[in-house]
Amino acid sequence: MSTKPMNLLYIFSDEHNKDMLGCSGHPVVKTPNIDKLAEEGVRFTRAYCNSPVCVPSRASLATGRYIHEIKNWDNAKPYIGEHPSWGHRLVEQDHKVTTIGKLHYRKPEDNVGFPDQRIPLHVYEGIGDTYSLMRDNLTPREINRQKILEAGSGETSYTRYDRGITEEAIKFLKGEAQEAEKPWALFLGYVTPHFPLIAPKEYYDLYPLQDVLLPKQYALEERPKHPALEIYREIWSVADEFDEMTLRKAVAAYYGLCTFMDDQIGAVLQALEEEGLLENTRIIYTSDHGDTLGDHGVWFKSTMYEGSVGIPFIMSGPDIPKNKVVDTPISLLDSFPTILAAVGAELNEEDQNLPGTDLFPIAKGETDPERVIFSEYHAMGSVSGVYMIRKGDYKYIHYIGFEPQLFNLENDADELNDLASDPEYALILRECEIELRKIINPEEVDRQAKEEQAVMVEGYGGKEKLLEDGFNIPFSPVPPQFLIDKEKPVVR
Repeated sequence: MSTKPMNLLYIFSDEHNKDMLGCSGHPVVKTPNIDKLAEEGVRFTRAYCNSPVCVPSRASLATGRYIHEIKNWDNAKPYIGEHPSWGHRLVEQDHKVTTIGKLHYRKPEDNVGFPDQRIPLHVYEGIGDTYSLMRDNLTPREINRQKILEAGSGETSYTRYDRGITEEAIKFLKGEAQEAEKPWALFLGYVTPHFPLIAPKEYYDLYPLQDVLLPKQYALEERPKHPALEIYREIWSVADEFDEMTLRKAVAAYYGLCTFMDDQIGAVLQALEEEGLLENTRIIYTSDHGDTLGDHGVWFKSTMYEGSVGIPFIMSGPDIPKNKVVDTPISLLDSFPTILAAVGAELNEEDQNLPGTDLFPIAKGETDPERVIFSEYHAMGSVSGVYMIRKGDYKYIHYIGFEPQLFNLENDADELNDLASDPEYALILRECEIELRKIINPEEVDRQAKEEQAVMVEGYGGKEKLLEDGFNIPFSPVPPQFLIDKEKPVVR
């Protein structure tokens, strides 16, 4: 089944929980523009990132490879072009590739395959979060707790930045997009709804506090007591309960940021239509990971719960089926072959062993409900490696040094019932571990990640120095012209 070459608009948000969409059935969140994309295209219900944290996820997206292969373990090991990206392949074949917004690599000068980077956001000072390299450091990160307590309405550098990304995208569509001789690829990297949980007032006010949904399985007596999750809660300083008003403000702010981000997308799609580009442009919308937003007593990303590792993924275009829902499991690393197919570029010999697959045939009818999807995590908040397998109805989570978790997502979409200790599921548990070990040696990869992180710790002056410097980067700063003074990062 051949795919006609067309332009591609790839819209990539940050930390968007897959359920926080009208088209996903959320009863409160308003996302009319993304909903329209889903109505005019295909929505994948079982889409995942390949590591639920910014820098590794984006490295996997770029290269189409698993984290243990490319070794971008954490937010202090950004992608610098060691493995070819889909951008390299398109540029080599004379396609115009433009990125606007967040990439989260090391610096614009690196040869990452994206030579035309506009207002890019990369890791802090080209280094990133060195504090979190210390995997055995259980010191609570109070900054992130404070960000939840401060949730509410207002402007931040992130909302200011996203407006700037929209402006740049519209300029591109109204100018250069008309001039390219071959199909182009435009990558938009929005930063919302990533925390801080501060939404512009007109968006925050859309969600009266009494209407927001409180986190599920949040109360101390309800939340799962898995030891790896208990450690995570301690590290992120969220082990106790926030009061109900704090919860409601945090959730309302996140809802508001989702709608704010959706409006940015709407403005870009309107420009696409006004310029007559809808007839020869496909659109993909997705995110680098999600945010659990208090569900199961955990916040932010960094776990293998659906709210964190699951992502929205929508494809739309002239030749894409309309208003279709696809249950075949997919992941972000499928983007590499899909992007190439979209614009008419070719994989080369080096790309033949990529684990991802072109999503166009799946969008148009090929199904594989038993397809295995894999994700892994080796970064902050986790003292050892965590791995996920999604196959069919089941999700298996493998922890180094701790008991696994198992969920039947068909019967228990909210992941409230861990089946791992139930003897009736022993065979399924074993089958899932076999699938995991076909992909990876989990113990060996965990050892390798920790060894390489320990070397980096020494390179930055050793553990005592990093502890003295403290955790000062809860989120990466935007380009200087978009900064708000009070949000300037702490200089180490």
